[in-house]
Amino acid sequence: MLQGSGVDLPVFSQLPVSMIAFLLLMGMALFGYFETLKASNTLTRNLRTNSVAGQKPMRPHSLPLYHGWFRLLCTLIPGFGVLVLGASIKPLLLERTALSNLPAEISSLPQDQLDLFLLDAQKIAFGGIPSSDTPQLQEIANIMASTSGMLNLVVAVLAIALAAVGFYWSKGKLSVDFRARNKVETAILVLMVAAAALAVLTTFGIVFSLVFETAKFFKVYSILDFLFGTLWSPQIAIRADQVGQTGSFGAVALFLGTFIIMLIAIIVAVPIGLGSAIYLSEYATDKVRTWVKPGLELLAGIPTVVYGFFALLTVAPMVRDIGEKLGLTTSSQSALAAGLVMGIMIIPFVSSLSDDVINAVPQTLRDGSYALGATKSETISRVILPAALPGIVGSILLAISRALGETMIVAMAAGQNANLSLNPLDMMTTVTVQIVTLLTGDQEYDSPKTHAAFALGFVLFTITLILNVIALRVVQKYREKYD
Repeated sequence: MLQGSGVDLPVFSQLPVSMIAFLLLMGMALFGYFETLKASNTLTRNLRTNSVAGQKPMRPHSLPLYHGWFRLLCTLIPGFGVLVLGASIKPLLLERTALSNLPAEISSLPQDQLDLFLLDAQKIAFGGIPSSDTPQLQEIANIMASTSGMLNLVVAVLAIALAAVGFYWSKGKLSVDFRARNKVETAILVLMVAAAALAVLTTFGIVFSLVFETAKFFKVYSILDFLFGTLWSPQIAIRADQVGQTGSFGAVALFLGTFIIMLIAIIVAVPIGLGSAIYLSEYATDKVRTWVKPGLELLAGIPTVVYGFFALLTVAPMVRDIGEKLGLTTSSQSALAAGLVMGIMIIPFVSSLSDDVINAVPQTLRDGSYALGATKSETISRVILPAALPGIVGSILLAISRALGETMIVAMAAGQNANLSLNPLDMMTTVTVQIVTLLTGDQEYDSPKTHAAFALGFVLFTITLILNVIALRVVQKYREKYD
């Protein structure tokens, strides 16, 4: 019996059938690998013995290692393919089974209530905590759990069966003329192409999701008001039975806050990072470089929440105190404090990459400059930096992208108020902070607040894409000149 559900379920739904199948597949594949490796080595030794005895010399086409890998892949690929396919279609089959067994009074509910009912049934079936508990829920949960157990069993048996077929079929392929190396290399190439395709499809899926949800938002809210509106106040009713405001989603204040904080961070990071890169690559000794460069790169490994606490407890009060001494009106949280700390955080993105590209500049360019009478500083400014400019631009664009996507430092040091101001001493917020705020809390998925978060994400994605295109144009222009 699953705790918290009160439902007696079949034993198959409580067994980790998929894990057992996975372990059996791995054991079968490893056993086949070592068995084939041993048999192939024996075959190779026999061929050498026959050659010494005066018979016609023969050599196997592929090394024993490839024969072992061929059998391992023939065992794993069919089994894992079935397990992955089963895990992919299982949620759909469970939902279809539950819908086909719903009582009439439940199936006639509105879509949002029906989705909640199915979610509660799923929680009961698999040991979660539902929002309610009724006899209808218990019945559907029992059906879902039983179906899940049977699906797990069927998928596991099918996976093991196909793996066994590949296991015994590949065993008979061991021979002198069998081209195991070609087969293994082809299989690995296909797997690499599949991995690359998965990465590309994931990117397209993310973009499609952003576009789809953003289109929903702009159906209920004007795109002009969103892009050029100055009031950001997403206060709406959380549920349909509550009374609330209609909300205002003018995002200019968010874009301005994001730009100001990013600009402050870049003003801090680029001079320090680029100066550090020039010093480490052109002036520092090997001993100094060995210690200083890893120290700078450690900044990238510090969690952003630590930077956030540092900004909130140290930098923000310091900025406020300095502003008060200068007679300026400052707040306890400010865009300047967040930008300064963010700039420190992204220094390694500029320094490390710039150092690498500066070191990659051919030594012949330096020698030619010195031969013409240029000093070291003139060589750096007129030869090395222009030659390394594509990589430097790339490092700066990477730092900008990192600054645009930062959330924790801004939320802790700059606040969450959308303030339309050019004063860096005021509280501000950014696009990413508001995305987190909009998606946190109790609201419906189809509410304008949720869709507004996707719209903000789409704008941020578009800005980053434009920056990358500009960077590519700059890189292409200067590569034609210096390559």
